[in-house]
Amino acid sequence: MAVAEERRSRLLELVRSKGFASLPELAEVLRVSESTIRRDLDQLESSGTARRTHGGVFYAGSSPALPHFDEHQPAQWGKKRQIAHRTVELIQNGDSLLLDGGSTTYEVARLLVGRPLQIVTNSLPVANLFASDANSDLVLLGGYVYPRTGVSLGPHTNEMLARLNVRKTILSVAGINERGCYNSNLLLVETERAMMRAAEEVLVVADSTKFGHQSLAHLCNLESIHKLVVDAGITDDWKIRLQEADMEVLIAERPTDSASPSP
Repeated sequence: MAVAEERRSRLLELVRSKGFASLPELAEVLRVSESTIRRDLDQLESSGTARRTHGGVFYAGSSPALPHFDEHQPAQWGKKRQIAHRTVELIQNGDSLLLDGGSTTYEVARLLVGRPLQIVTNSLPVANLFASDANSDLVLLGGYVYPRTGVSLGPHTNEMLARLNVRKTILSVAGINERGCYNSNLLLVETERAMMRAAEEVLVVADSTKFGHQSLAHLCNLESIHKLVVDAGITDDWKIRLQEADMEVLIAERPTDSASPSP
């Protein structure tokens, strides 16, 4: 094995065992410069096994076997990442956050690893990101785990949510039309409503392809959402409709390869 390949293998094992590691920490352990670590991470990111975020790198390889969740990740990938970058700008260190299990919310969660936050989630993939992060406090909601997406749902989840209070709830949705927001699972919608009740502020993250469509279960009307983060593909007509519903609309135009902002 070449020296560079062996070093990258050791780097990946370090990140895998810790879940999250800072660049200075990796450089010190491997006894190389941070620029060398960055070049190695370029290779690991291209393979999908590690991903850089604020302050370091986290393991993005094998996680819970959730094929439905994974197969939907590539859809509108660039837009989701733009939305995630814009969303994390709204979050302050020390915030308490409720995160659901949608693919766009997952992209937000990736960028939050390493920041001092209180994270509450019903998503096994999201919880996996923070499980080894010493900077954050993690609360994983219990209940029936829906196997296709790895999120906990049902009365036990909702009872736990009724005892919690957070600063912000961040939700993904399957569709948005004039009647409001939709998702594709009846139990999920009940749990997301409990998430909304637990928060001071409700944020929806949705790419522009979701507008003008509905899904199986109606989640809430437009007036129930405080802020919506969407990519630049949203039409002017939709911007006007959302603003008329007293919703703050934030357009994500940040390049997808930009680093997350400093808190």
